[in-house]
Amino acid sequence: MINIVSNQSKSKSSLHFTEQLDIDVLIAGAGPTGSTLAVDLLRRGLRVRIVDKSPHAFKGSRAKGVQPRTQEVFEDLGILGEAHKEGGPYPLAGIHFGPITVPWRMQSQNKKTPDIPYPNILLLPQHRTDAILHRLLERQGLNIEFDTAVEGFEQDVDGVTVTLSSGEQVRSKYLVGADGGSSTVRKVAGIRFVGETDDSDRMLIIDGTIDELSRNRWHMWPRTHGKSVGACPLPHSNQFQVMIKLSPDETPDLDESALATYFHKLTGFRLYNITWKSVFRPNVRLAEHYRVGRVFLAGDAAHVHTPAGGQGLNTGVQDAYNLGWKLGQVIAGTSDSLLESYEAERQPIAARVLGKSSELYSGLKKHRLSGLKRGDEERQLGITYQGGPLAPDAAATKTLHVGDRAPDAPCIGPDGARRLFDIYRGPHFTLLAFGANAAQALPKLTWPTAGAELCSYIVGEEGSGDVNCINDSTGELTRIYGITSDTLILIRPDGYIGNIITTNWLAAFENMTKAITPM
Repeated sequence: MINIVSNQSKSKSSLHFTEQLDIDVLIAGAGPTGSTLAVDLLRRGLRVRIVDKSPHAFKGSRAKGVQPRTQEVFEDLGILGEAHKEGGPYPLAGIHFGPITVPWRMQSQNKKTPDIPYPNILLLPQHRTDAILHRLLERQGLNIEFDTAVEGFEQDVDGVTVTLSSGEQVRSKYLVGADGGSSTVRKVAGIRFVGETDDSDRMLIIDGTIDELSRNRWHMWPRTHGKSVGACPLPHSNQFQVMIKLSPDETPDLDESALATYFHKLTGFRLYNITWKSVFRPNVRLAEHYRVGRVFLAGDAAHVHTPAGGQGLNTGVQDAYNLGWKLGQVIAGTSDSLLESYEAERQPIAARVLGKSSELYSGLKKHRLSGLKRGDEERQLGITYQGGPLAPDAAATKTLHVGDRAPDAPCIGPDGARRLFDIYRGPHFTLLAFGANAAQALPKLTWPTAGAELCSYIVGEEGSGDVNCINDSTGELTRIYGITSDTLILIRPDGYIGNIITTNWLAAFENMTKAITPM
C-alpha cells in the first residue's frame, strides 16, 4: 500500500473518529462526474459524502453536448426523461460570410434503431445537467457540501484520512478526486498530469441573450475582424452560448457592457443579460495513473480535452459509471484486483478521445470545415474493453465480443419490460440464457449473496422455478446479439458484455465470477 501524506494531514493516531464520519467513499467534486459516481454508489447502499470547493453549483453552459452513450447511462440512473425535457437537438450550423449565411450540418441525424435507442447528441447546458444530477442526489437523501475543499489526505491499509478546508477530518475507505483539471487530489497524490497547455490559445465563452439572431442555427463567423466567433442557441431559453477566439496577446475586458460592445463590433448584433462568462484555455493532458492505493481520479482530474467534439463531460460520466460498480463489489468483499481494471479500461479510452478532440480542434484553428464535422466515434457507442483485464479472451458471438457495449433490443419481459434496457436498468448484473442447454444450466450456477445481485433470464423459453423468461418472438434480440448456438451472456452493471459462454457452463461461469464477485 502506498502512503501519501499532505502537509495539512495529521497522523492517524492523533485523530478521533466518530461513527458518522466513517464512510465508504468520499468524493471531491460535484460536477457531472462526481455526481454520477455518488448516484451510482448510493443505489448500491454505500455510505457516501460529496464535497465541492465552489460556493454553489456551476452556473454556466460550458460542456453542453450529451452523447448517445451518456444518454444510456442517464436512462439507467432514471434521469434521461428530465434531460430530454430540458435539452434539445443540435441545430444546423449557419456559417456567416459577410451578408451570406451558409447552412452546414455538423453531424448526421441518425435514425433510432432497435439496438441504439438514442442515436444523436443532446444539446443540454452543463448547469442543467448538474442540476438534474443534484436533484437525484437530493431524492436519494444526500446533500452536496459546497464551499468545502479537500486540502490533504493520508492513506493506510484500512482507509483514507482526508482533511477538509473546514478543518474537519474524514475517515473513508476510498477517496475519489473528481475535482477538475486543477485537481487537488491528483496533486497531493503526486500523479503526473502529462500533456500541454498553450497559454496563448484562449477562448472567451459567454452565456447571454442576443437580439434579432435566429435560434434555428448555430451561428459561426469564421473570420470577422480577424476573429472566429460562434453563437449556439441554448434550448428552452432565450440565451446563446457565445464563443470568441482570443488573440495570443489579448486581455479581454469581462465587464458586461464591454463584452456587449465587443460582440457588436464583431457581429453587428446586440448581446445583453449576460449570466456567465469565462476565459477557457484548451488543455490536452492525461493523468499518468488513475489510482494510487485507495485514491482514484475521474473526469477532468484524470484527463482534460479541447472543447471540440463534445467529449470531456461524457468521458468523465462514463469513468464514474465504470468505477462505481467496481468500488461497490470490492467493498462487498471482491478482490481488490478488480479496482486495477478501472485504469486499465478507462485510461486508453481517454487517450483516444484526447487524440480525436485534438484533431478536430486543430482543424477549427485552421478554419477548416472538417473541424466542425462529428461522426460515429464522438457518439461513444463503439467504446469497447476488448483485450482488457476483464475481457482477456476472444469469446464472441456473430456480432459481439466480450468487452463490447451490450446493445438494446426489443423483447417482452417481466414487469412490463419491452426492451433489454428495461431489464438491465439498475445496479445488478444480468445473465441471458439462449437455447435449451444454457437454460438448463441456470439453476446450477451459484452467485454470492453479497455485492451486486445477478438477475437471470431465459430468452425465448418459458421460465421455470425462479428463472424469468424473456420472449423474443420477433427474433430481433437473438439477431442483434448474434446468437447462433446455445449461449450464456453476462452483462456487467455498466452495460458491457462481461462474458460469453458456449460450453462447459459451470466451470466457465465459476472461473469468470472469481474476478468480479465477493469471495
